[in-house]
Amino acid sequence: MAGNPNYMRTRVLVIGGGATGTGIARDLALRGVTCIVAERRDLNAGASGANHGLLHSGARYVSGDLTIAAECRREAELIKQLAPHCIEDAGGLFVAVEGDDERYVADFPDLCAAAGISVTALSVADALEMEPRLSPRLIAAYQVADATVDPFRLSLENMSQAQQAGSVLLRNTPVVAFRRKSGRIHETVLQRRHTGEKIVIRADQVINASGAWAGQVAALAGVAMDMVYAKGSLLILDDRISQRVINRLRPSSNADILVPGGTVSILGTTSVAIDNLEDVRPTIGEIDAIIAEAQAMLPVLTEARCLRAYAGVRPLVGSGEGDARQISRGFVLLDHADHKLENFATITGGKLTTYRLMAEKTVDLVCTRLGVTTPCQTHSRPLALTPACQWTKPGMAPRIWLQSQAPRDMLLCECEMVPKGAVDSIADAMGMVGDRADLKAIGLRSRVGKGTCQGVFCGVRTVAYLYNRGMYSGDEGLVDLRAFLKGRWKGIRPVLWGPSLAQEELQEALHCGFFSLEL
Repeated sequence: MAGNPNYMRTRVLVIGGGATGTGIARDLALRGVTCIVAERRDLNAGASGANHGLLHSGARYVSGDLTIAAECRREAELIKQLAPHCIEDAGGLFVAVEGDDERYVADFPDLCAAAGISVTALSVADALEMEPRLSPRLIAAYQVADATVDPFRLSLENMSQAQQAGSVLLRNTPVVAFRRKSGRIHETVLQRRHTGEKIVIRADQVINASGAWAGQVAALAGVAMDMVYAKGSLLILDDRISQRVINRLRPSSNADILVPGGTVSILGTTSVAIDNLEDVRPTIGEIDAIIAEAQAMLPVLTEARCLRAYAGVRPLVGSGEGDARQISRGFVLLDHADHKLENFATITGGKLTTYRLMAEKTVDLVCTRLGVTTPCQTHSRPLALTPACQWTKPGMAPRIWLQSQAPRDMLLCECEMVPKGAVDSIADAMGMVGDRADLKAIGLRSRVGKGTCQGVFCGVRTVAYLYNRGMYSGDEGLVDLRAFLKGRWKGIRPVLWGPSLAQEELQEALHCGFFSLEL
């Protein structure tokens, strides 16, 4: 079987390519252990790519769980030090408006102190001077150490370092079966989405880091897990409304966080229980509710233009009874000894902010099983800066383009000023590890499709350029363009009013009229 090209051998198989899965891959690599990361779609396809991009100070959780609040504080401080190129240390404000619970406002500083979180009381006048678009109905404000993180670059950099050490990423390759033997996962069967080809992997240890899909993956191994799926929808606004993260000063609820990101803002979120992980999308009702609720702290939201909406699923471990917001946001690491599996572990739950800690605890368990004594290094080793991973950051492409010989480097995306040089960098880096770039991969690894036009023009230009590079043949590019625009449409549809509606009419005329790409 060893001569079979569809058979692979590895010490560790990591299922899931989100922040936790890629963090595990890097942690393993720093301990001298290579792995295979198998991802059903592409990096950050789940919750890691559908969040606020908020690096929590921990203050949001002080009323519900001081342990998680303190965890967030410690991990945020580490990530700021070790991955500054993925962070904008914007700072944050917690603000209350007329009608908010004044008892909670009064208790907030003491709750933060109990978790070791630094908080500074501000006068209303000072808060309004710092963020002029806040509501004049403000009654209290506190300053905290929130920051923003680029989750895509974070995962890309983690995976890149693991790949440089010899690890392998299998994209678009979901797990379809486990073969158990003598209390172990003997073999894992995967299937490539685009070709249907089966791959069999024999691993010493298997880690289930598949987020909201953790229960489904565990079930393939005969392991039952109680999972609750809480969908959260968010909204991207075309203006940077605030310089800092703005949090509503109240226990966690809907529409109580605004996060600045480059030249835009992200507003959310909601919490809606769902059953179907294959149809996760924002609704018009959710978007209307987010704006209606959040305008109490930021009245300007009634006039802001919405670029798109998106939704992710929080993987929560627990029963489906009651409000999902009451289920812990802490992470859960299961060794599955109770299920008589000695080489299978599941890590799920948690926050983007605690991804490194989740990876560390998981790798500690797996390395103990493997007999590897090298300690964790991710708490002290800076995350490497990889040139091909830099293009996800808002504003990075135009800065590099303007510093380079711009006239020779044609822009493929005018909204975000992404040149063909950025596409070359990404495609070449993927080619070096045996992978092939397509439009969706380029879009995930850059700002292509994320500007005001939402892919109307840059999608076509990028596909044409990939044809010129010989990376598409036949109708492959048109198939990918349709899928790319369909993904954009899912988020545009709930915000179709005003300028967005006019923009979408242009997209319909262009793509239906010229390419017959009905979405």
